[in-house]
Amino acid sequence: MIRVRFAPSPTGMFHVGGARSALFNWALAERYGGQFVLRIEDTDAARNRPEWTEGIISALAWIGIHGENPVFEGPYFQSAYEPQHREAVAKLLADGKAYHCDCTREQLEARTGSEHRGYDGHCRDRGLTSGAVRFRTPDEGVTVVDDVIRGRVEFPNDAQEDFVIARTDGSPLYVLANAVDDITQSITHVIRGEEHLSNAARQQLLWPALGATPPVWAHLPVIVNEQRKKLSKRRDKVALESYRDEGYLAEAMVNYLMLLGWGPGDDREIMPWPEMAPLFRLEDVNSASAFFDEKKLRAFNGEYIRALPLAEFIARCDPFLDPSWDRQVFAEIAPLVQTRISVLSEVSANVDFLYLPEPVFDQASWDKGMKNAPREILSGYLARLETVSFDPESLKTALEEVGAEHGLKLSKAQAPIRVALTGRTVGLPLFESIHALGPARTQA
Repeated sequence: MIRVRFAPSPTGMFHVGGARSALFNWALAERYGGQFVLRIEDTDAARNRPEWTEGIISALAWIGIHGENPVFEGPYFQSAYEPQHREAVAKLLADGKAYHCDCTREQLEARTGSEHRGYDGHCRDRGLTSGAVRFRTPDEGVTVVDDVIRGRVEFPNDAQEDFVIARTDGSPLYVLANAVDDITQSITHVIRGEEHLSNAARQQLLWPALGATPPVWAHLPVIVNEQRKKLSKRRDKVALESYRDEGYLAEAMVNYLMLLGWGPGDDREIMPWPEMAPLFRLEDVNSASAFFDEKKLRAFNGEYIRALPLAEFIARCDPFLDPSWDRQVFAEIAPLVQTRISVLSEVSANVDFLYLPEPVFDQASWDKGMKNAPREILSGYLARLETVSFDPESLKTALEEVGAEHGLKLSKAQAPIRVALTGRTVGLPLFESIHALGPARTQA
């Protein structure tokens, strides 16, 4: 059985790159009837906060990865496996595949004459019984990582230093703990970001040293921004939670993230998960960097919003509306809103004029909308509203007539009316909005 694992570290936010990795793992497990193992890398005490772990679980659940599906297993916590980590270190020491080292960085630099040189193996044969523990790497040949996405990747052994697997106090480092956890949990495939390829050689050495067959490796392409730089939380909008809170739909986000480095093999892009997952193959993942295009994601989201049944759209909008607003009033105008927004957070600005005592005031909108005979248009239309039938078509005809009296086409005549009623120069269809607002409030 295929067993994949997703092993995030709590960081206070869930990176979209991590979400992409989780989805690729999930797709593989689901397609082949395997298991998706969630393991929280919680050994860093500074990051070991319960709320951050809950944030990971919540973010995964939002994109459809949760324990209600039999494919899901966990969450497990790396800290729970520390006894196995220490046993592995003891085994490697006993087998002569690791050794203690008490060298400091200053001593190494003094011996090699360079701050950039790797460890020189000084303690290999000193027979120390304390200090940090280093893994003894082969002196000759190459370590080969057969990567499903990148092919055969060779690491010359003479360029690999004897790397540390445990600290002086015996606590394991990530590279050792990760290998031991994967072996303990019978992981068959390791699918993760390209940035981890550099430590794959070390794990490729550790697995057989611990008596296990290395897993299938697959290192996913890096995700970049529009400057083709790797997405960074310091520079880019990368938190999955921020997109959720802004009103992106989970199904749109899943669809878009799945296309960052992979495609279903035809020209389709908008494709729900039940159609995508059965088509997913690691062999089809591209090794080239993947561009995270927020504009394209936004367009995807708009497509998914417009495809929602009206009742479901109304329900999903509810958290983005003021609790005091009459939901029946919103339900009447919701069909117009659904065709015009790209994210659910845009709903409020489109309908707030129906509820606020006064329209919002925006200086830029006022300056733009009140250019062409605004006083004459407003007063003329106000007079027409005394007698006009309040259906959208009659309201439109009345404004066309007022505009014609002042040499203005409807597009120009609408501007001051829209700003006077909504405070903005863009929004829902004007005459349907006036109809929803009603005669008394419109005149006011």
